Amino acid sequence: MPIYEYRCTDCGHTLEALQKMSAPALTDCPACGKATLTKLVSAAGFQLKGSGWYATDFKSKSAPACPLKPEGKAVEAPPPACAANCACH
Repeated sequence: MPIYEYRCTDCGHTLEALQKMSAPALTDCPACGKATLTKLVSAAGFQLKGSGWYATDFKSKSAPACPLKPEGKAVEAPPPACAANCACH
């Protein structure tokens, strides 16, 4: 369940609430009792690091080398038999 941040527009009290995504937003301020709470937008609390699922499942692979490209020479247009996703073009 995500943690949502709220701020009272009347008294300025801030709070965090652990709620389901389908739960209605809180409206009543616990400090002043008025129905003036607003949900704040905040940054996500995680980062993708290391060699986990992103690097192994979604990160783009390098293009394969062209088997028809002569070593050390540039190819302006791909040869007819070249794969569409090779590294020569």
